[in-house]
Amino acid sequence: MSASKSRWADEDPETEAIIAQQKREKEEKKRAKAEKQRQLDEAKRAQDTAQTDNSAQAPNGDSGPPKKRRRLSNDPDATADDEVPGSEKQAQKKPSTLLRFPVREWGTCRHVDNYERLNHIEEGSYGWVSRAKDINTGEIVALKKLKIENSPDGFPVTGLREIQTLLEARHQNVVYLREVVMGNKMDDVFLVMDFLEHDLKALLDEMREPFLPSEIKTLLLQVVGGLDFLHSQWIMHRDLKTSNLLMNNRGEVKIADFGMARYYGDPPPKMTQLVVTLWYRAPELLLGADKYGTEIDMWSIGCIFGELLTKEPLLQGKNEVDQVSKIFELTGPPNSQIWPGFRSLPNAKSLKIPSNSSSLSGSLPLLPRSRFPYLTNAGLGLISELLALNPASRPTTKQCLAHSYFREDPRPKPKEMFPTFPSKAGMEKRRRHHTPEAPKRGQEAPELDFAGVFGGAPGGDSGEAGAGFTLRLG
Repeated sequence: MSASKSRWADEDPETEAIIAQQKREKEEKKRAKAEKQRQLDEAKRAQDTAQTDNSAQAPNGDSGPPKKRRRLSNDPDATADDEVPGSEKQAQKKPSTLLRFPVREWGTCRHVDNYERLNHIEEGSYGWVSRAKDINTGEIVALKKLKIENSPDGFPVTGLREIQTLLEARHQNVVYLREVVMGNKMDDVFLVMDFLEHDLKALLDEMREPFLPSEIKTLLLQVVGGLDFLHSQWIMHRDLKTSNLLMNNRGEVKIADFGMARYYGDPPPKMTQLVVTLWYRAPELLLGADKYGTEIDMWSIGCIFGELLTKEPLLQGKNEVDQVSKIFELTGPPNSQIWPGFRSLPNAKSLKIPSNSSSLSGSLPLLPRSRFPYLTNAGLGLISELLALNPASRPTTKQCLAHSYFREDPRPKPKEMFPTFPSKAGMEKRRRHHTPEAPKRGQEAPELDFAGVFGGAPGGDSGEAGAGFTLRLG
């Protein structure tokens, strides 16, 4: 006999029929209740979806607040829907997890004693650079101690800018800042950076012959590539020169020394005109411009290009007046056709432009072929654009990288094929460069008189007539 069958079934068929009928009714009620619960769940989901759509369409809250608080993923309190037995949410319910993302945390700097200083390399305008070894890993690094002693306002803004920009400028052609370490005093602040064996200025001084054309292209592409990344991050370097371009024995070049770098905007804000080392300073800065953009970096690239070609700095002025005269000797005098609005610059009012210079064409003039006898026409066009007097005529980094000069023969040499050079930084102090130092922060721009630039009156502080040359036109 079945366990579910009544023991009186055989004796009373009527009772058995009644029991079977009750079972059917009970099962019917269960199915109706489950169907009703399913409909309630679907109605609630539709209502939640409608409230979400209304909130998206009326972010100011015109549709009123939601009737129930939405449960977060890490909310330990379960809602009523999750507690309903047999519901879909109960079946899909999983333990809540809190997602965590790696972020920088505040902490103390490591001590400089974690590094063993090996030898001094050189002194710059904003710090002393030494070669050091990480005691824990044995890696060789560059240790730069910031100059803080003569800063009247506490921590120098140049150091803050250098740290900030280097932390943001993560690029293969920008020197890598590993960390900032401290000494025993608050004035002992050190930047720990990757060590590179050479700088381009020291290499050019030691080389018997300049770099090959294919090597110059490779060097320029790397420098302009790194500068393109900086400009895309709204960072101006403002002190590009060959001594600030480091190179290792694998042919890799990295931009260094960000003491004068700063963020800028569009339109650029009012800034100091006393930036960039004199021999690499753009003419608009020398004429007193206090609003400028990335064009000043492109002028410095043009000076570096010329230095790579000739092994000597292209424009070696004794002072600001002499520097302006050497620029105009190379490019020709400015006029309103090739440089509109230059007369509005503060120091341009004293310039006495020769009368016959106004007849020059308004097109961009090429630099004299005699200064770069082995340069191709495309190369001469590129350096002429980079050293254009009018900042608006200079190419951007992207335009420079796409120039036909880099696509003609000889093609850029692969970095792996670059020659190696003995490292001066690894053995002894680098030879002192015979170049002017970068301007120091807080230094006031001198009052300049450019009346004698084109001859006839003493120029600069050396008393040389016409700052050392007479301009010939035609």
